[in-house]
Amino acid sequence: MSAQASKVMNNEETLKWRPDPQTAAQTALSRFMKEVADETGAGFKDYSEFWQWSVAEKEKFWDKVWDFCGLIGDKGKAVFAPGEKFQDSRFFPDAKVNFAENLLRRRDDAVGLVFRGEDKVERSLTFRQLYDQVSQIRQSLAGLGVKPGDRVAGYLPNMPETIIAMLAVTSLGAIWSSASPDFGVQGVLDRFGQIEPVVLFAVDGYHYNGKLIDCRDKVKQVTEKLPSVKQVVIVSYLGSDISGMKAVGFDAFRDAYKPQDIAFERFDFNAPLYIMFSSGTTGIPKCIVHGAGGTLIQHLKEHRLHCDVKKDDKVFYFTTCGWMMWNWLVSALAAEAALLLYDGSPFYPDGYALFDYAGKYGCTLFGTSAKYIDALRTNGVSVKDRENLKQVRLITSTGSPLSHEGFDYVYEDIFPHAQLASISGGTDIVSCFVLGNPISPVYRGEIQGPGLGLDVDVFDDAGKHMESGKGELVCKTPFPCMPVAFWGDADGARYNGAYFERFPGIWCHGDWCEWTAHHGLIIHGRSDATLNPGGVRIGTAEIYRIVEQLPEIRESIAVGQEWDGDVRVVLFVVMQEGAALDDTLAARIRKNIRELASPRHVPAKIVPVADIPRTKSGKITELAVRDVIHGREIKNVEALANPGALAHYKDLPELKD
Repeated sequence: MSAQASKVMNNEETLKWRPDPQTAAQTALSRFMKEVADETGAGFKDYSEFWQWSVAEKEKFWDKVWDFCGLIGDKGKAVFAPGEKFQDSRFFPDAKVNFAENLLRRRDDAVGLVFRGEDKVERSLTFRQLYDQVSQIRQSLAGLGVKPGDRVAGYLPNMPETIIAMLAVTSLGAIWSSASPDFGVQGVLDRFGQIEPVVLFAVDGYHYNGKLIDCRDKVKQVTEKLPSVKQVVIVSYLGSDISGMKAVGFDAFRDAYKPQDIAFERFDFNAPLYIMFSSGTTGIPKCIVHGAGGTLIQHLKEHRLHCDVKKDDKVFYFTTCGWMMWNWLVSALAAEAALLLYDGSPFYPDGYALFDYAGKYGCTLFGTSAKYIDALRTNGVSVKDRENLKQVRLITSTGSPLSHEGFDYVYEDIFPHAQLASISGGTDIVSCFVLGNPISPVYRGEIQGPGLGLDVDVFDDAGKHMESGKGELVCKTPFPCMPVAFWGDADGARYNGAYFERFPGIWCHGDWCEWTAHHGLIIHGRSDATLNPGGVRIGTAEIYRIVEQLPEIRESIAVGQEWDGDVRVVLFVVMQEGAALDDTLAARIRKNIRELASPRHVPAKIVPVADIPRTKSGKITELAVRDVIHGREIKNVEALANPGALAHYKDLPELKD
């Protein structure tokens, strides 16, 4: 960062939220820290010191997390067994757990799941009803011969039947994988075709933006090309006729058996639980296999300690089943919280849809994406005076870096009273490397800190620690939620290449970031999408933050174009309605970037476009745009929510000189 940019950053540094000392002392994290201090004799003046202890004493830390968070299972004697390689190391190598047993620990008559599908559907299940329906589906799956290690797939929205199916599958030791119903046929086949599921749960259709979307034809096409599938089970969301499909209805599949107590068999801590898929557009998706115990203990740690989720809390995350935040959300059941599920457009019938829902049911954790917050800000949505939203203690934001202005907007117009936690991790670890905590201040534009037990650092190109400045996000030692394998990667070459080629023996996550003066972090975007003009690496988020403050600009995307033996920065902008890019505006864009970032950040070309391509989870795809402008083939177009947007970047005359 230039000296001028550093000065601007320091001038803008603002404390946005500080925990009430009495409230902070009552959090699970504070109680956990006190127990550790009492047992070890150590003293921790703040979160940063406790994080350092959790990394230095990882066996003591994870052993304590198991007990404090009430993980159900047989712990065994060993906490950590180092491997010859980073990825060969194993936590709790002798332990036995059942993932579903932990999530179904409540069996009472309190509401456990609430579901809203836009303004068309609203219903709920108690914890007892959830348990009973899992029991029924489990028996039906066992009747089909589903056994440990089998794969079962869901082509489903974020609704109760999806959770019921997943818990039934994982209770048997089988492996769950899911995709949202907005995926096209080829996108589903690119994923499920690799893992050969024996049962497919699918939906007849869904609601989006007030419209009915029929999925029956897509489901037929998918099942015709998945010969491994023995049974298709259709969830009736729209009440469609499925008599012409080779399938059974979910209700009939469930009601073939009566509810009964579940005899949970416990499996190896590292037994496969989920298969998740990379969302990139550079080739067929990677099949990332996550273990039951690692996922469970990491999610319990994040929910209980980092998010202070309590029994009877109401946890909401706006997500689809094609995004790892769905898996993260569902695990809040293990913290004995209720889940608020939503399916559909977050802006139907208007920008207040999710807040109306959250307020009605007493949401305590409101989870969403940075792009959603930006869209609310653009549309002038304000809910700061709503009394029924005062119960929200925590708002979490992920998917892309939350801008400094996004922090301002949340505190000015959304939740002035709540903790704002920008969080970052991903499908690769089905959780977070960096996130919030309830005992530390929130500063404008900053993630509060690294996750407990995760040896996070920032490295320069030579693999050395960086006290300041931008570098690669790494994790220096093993952790429980690293993938147990990639599916179909017998020799581990793809796994090793994905994370360990950059710095041998060190997990390199692929994020471009920096430490802050408060022991927090700022993420500047994906490191494989960083710009490199004149050999200087620039995070794209630095540019977006500046450009999207201009009232004429709705959105932007920046890529590097190979040009004249170097790389030049090309900025594409989507204009607000009624605005146009002219020389005056282009000059203002360049001036702002030069003054607020650095001369290296200034784009050589600024080009207006009608749309920006993004993945199903809402992330903009710099790599796809970069490939298009260089005439390279996009190998996994099905990963995009709006693949037609790529046409706006092809053969542009503005990029030929």
